[in-house]
Amino acid sequence: MRTLFFAEMWERFSYYGMRAILVLFMVTPAEQGGLGFTTAEAAVVYGNYTMAVYMLAIPGGFIADRWLGATRAVLIGGVIIALGHFTLAFHGAATFYIGLALVALGTGLFKPSISALVGSLYARDDERRDAGFSIFYMGINIGAFLAPLVTGYLAQGLGFKAGLAAAGFDAGSSWHFGFAAAGIGMAIGLAIFVRQTGLFEAAEAASRIGDGDDSDAPHDATAWRDTIAIVVGTGVLAAMMVVSDWPGYAWLRTMVLSAPLLLIVWFATRPEVEQRRIAAILVFFLAAMIFWAIFEQAGLSIALFADRLTLNEMAGRSFPSAWYLALNSLFVILLAPLFAALWLRMGGSQPSSPVKFALGLGFLASSFLLMVPAALLTAAGKVSPLWLVGLYFLQTVGELLLSPVGLSTMTKLAPVRATGLVLGIWFLGSAFGNKLAGVLGAKFQSTDAEALSQFFLEQAVFVGVAALVLLAMTPLVKKWMGGVR
Repeated sequence: MRTLFFAEMWERFSYYGMRAILVLFMVTPAEQGGLGFTTAEAAVVYGNYTMAVYMLAIPGGFIADRWLGATRAVLIGGVIIALGHFTLAFHGAATFYIGLALVALGTGLFKPSISALVGSLYARDDERRDAGFSIFYMGINIGAFLAPLVTGYLAQGLGFKAGLAAAGFDAGSSWHFGFAAAGIGMAIGLAIFVRQTGLFEAAEAASRIGDGDDSDAPHDATAWRDTIAIVVGTGVLAAMMVVSDWPGYAWLRTMVLSAPLLLIVWFATRPEVEQRRIAAILVFFLAAMIFWAIFEQAGLSIALFADRLTLNEMAGRSFPSAWYLALNSLFVILLAPLFAALWLRMGGSQPSSPVKFALGLGFLASSFLLMVPAALLTAAGKVSPLWLVGLYFLQTVGELLLSPVGLSTMTKLAPVRATGLVLGIWFLGSAFGNKLAGVLGAKFQSTDAEALSQFFLEQAVFVGVAALVLLAMTPLVKKWMGGVR
């Protein structure tokens, strides 16, 4: 377990380290080492990239299950991720897009597979199973906490830039040192993992035998057909979302994102309990999609607000704006044990899953509502960092009410033979949410305080209304859940 803890910690270090500086690098003028994108152009790239990271987990997880095995998928995925980060370390438009594509492809293999390996270490009825996943989740957040601190300093730190200039390097190349640091983090994670591959392959094989899964049997035409169908289906869906950014094609995005509403009506009217539970799953899917559409602007509109409109000083010393992204993981580390203790203490009297989801959306709405007066204050100059500390605190409370609860609820509602499919739907909700984060964040601008306050207010109202709708639907959703709490 220790090996998986550190491997995932370093993989998340690489992902969140790169994400912390990605948009800032894109919008930085070319003469300062960036790409010189407009905010709208950077938002499109950010939304499509983060969407791909989550969407590719669906075919990635399937290929790992049916063809590679989780251990080999983690190794191959990790190598591809590291290559992607090191490609980003070279300046150029071509290396930039190739690097993003490699990181997304590698993460699609790595992310679901390493979670599967954690599960393979424990029998289904092993009392240590939940504790093992809790430790694993802590590794994720430690990596995500450390990453912006390191890559943010390398990319934006005035001291580091001065050191580069003194050594005869272009200070603008500091961005690529940040990307390289993310690659080094992934390489460290791989080195830790490689030392124990034999152990994980044995545990994986034992887990398959225990579940009656003969994955080592020769693959037939059905296996090839299913693989091609999932890969092509995912590719078509991703292409539709990308094309929806083109002028005149926004209707494609509306069509894709409206489909769950029609499916909810269809499954809710079915007589079988399992089919009505699918309606409840899709309600949670939509709620999660809306949540991530606002939450994932941490790397986009909130990152730009932090960089351009916030007084980034502490005790008279300046610090990189990317450091704010470490706050979410810090709050998760501090608050997660309190939430776990709260749910244990409340026992059967704790709120139902729909209510927790609605509360999560409510806290998220309040975080953007908090930014309305902060935006108005920017008319007089840069604002205090405490506004962003408050935003990240409220968002983390919302995350802890929704994210772990959602994952647990999906596994309880899923039909016995379709757990993997339902978890794929959950990942798809994150993918669509990240895509919408790019769409919404494209409207961010930092020169008009009134327009900026309206930007935050509109999104706060959007999420707040979604929270109220879900709260009103709670009795109906609980009925569709068929006794599952």
